[in-house]
Amino acid sequence: MRVSVPTIPDAVLRNAQQQKVTVTHAFAVDRIARFLARGNAAVITGAGVSVDSGIRAYRGHKGSYLNPNYKPIFYHELMEPNARGAGFRQRYWLRSYLGYPPVRDAQPNPTHFALAALQHSSVTPHIITQNVDGLHHKAISDIWDAQRRKEGILELHGTLHRVKCSHGHEMERQKFQDMLGEANPQWKAFMEELERTNSRPRTNPDGDVVLPAGTRYDQFIVPECPSCLLENRRNSMIKPEVIFFGESIPSEVRDRSFDIVDQHDRLFVIGTTLATFSAFRLVKHAIQQHKPVLVLNVGPTRARELAVVETIEIPAGAVLRDVVKQVLGSAAEKNRTIAQMLESGVVRPPPDDYDDPIPRPTGL
Repeated sequence: MRVSVPTIPDAVLRNAQQQKVTVTHAFAVDRIARFLARGNAAVITGAGVSVDSGIRAYRGHKGSYLNPNYKPIFYHELMEPNARGAGFRQRYWLRSYLGYPPVRDAQPNPTHFALAALQHSSVTPHIITQNVDGLHHKAISDIWDAQRRKEGILELHGTLHRVKCSHGHEMERQKFQDMLGEANPQWKAFMEELERTNSRPRTNPDGDVVLPAGTRYDQFIVPECPSCLLENRRNSMIKPEVIFFGESIPSEVRDRSFDIVDQHDRLFVIGTTLATFSAFRLVKHAIQQHKPVLVLNVGPTRARELAVVETIEIPAGAVLRDVVKQVLGSAAEKNRTIAQMLESGVVRPPPDDYDDPIPRPTGL
């Protein structure tokens, strides 16, 4: 399956505004806690979960794109083996070079830690995330090793923290980030000045930034894959391990996402509009398997197309800590690890602005 540009039907957006129901904190906590109390729930998360960590969501509370000039770069454009593809890669990697550090340095927020507490307690054994920021891993990394995190967290759309060339050679993103800086000393100096003055340009949800009109992308150097060079091959066709629009989700990832839904008794969906079909089809699959589905999100979601899906509209960060306390009872206080998780997390949402005049290339 190839990932297409996500959309929410206009009828859903209109109806969501007309049918919006305000719920109290107490009602939301009690309803979610009762939904999770039996355990064995799978979780799907989206961009809304990471907003409190300073990473922008794609859509605002009304369901429309926060960037009105949204213009994604497609997989085939980024990986074209010609001058046109090289131009797309120069544009992508310059913006991503400047935008990656805020994503790399972002810290989990209370929602990430609350979900980590539920996962560590085996209430929600598996998380399927559409996010590419790695914050679910960070939230539980002190108590779960890399192998256990890999088993418990499925990154449906990949990760920004690794890159791969067109011949399959992988490397850590920070290594490639350093290579980009060495190849483009003027941009390295520019980024260091931004960091020194704490004046980063606007960062978008996938780790790139807004740059002024007239920026010379054609002068940015994209380094060649060092592993390819060792094989006497020159190759600068490198991309992050993120699923771009028009790119297929690997079959093993797709199959595992369905297996996770099949293995659990219910599905809890948090912080996503479900506009991307790769996540929406998992909700539909759960319904076909007669599994209860509960959606926690602020704003419209495609789940409203499905009459059997229950939706609660309230910020996850406002309720999930209390949900964990109600589900786990006294263990939430007596278990030192869980108690510490429920006291952890940053709350640093990005500025509430919508002033990106420049269409931007992006992956998911």
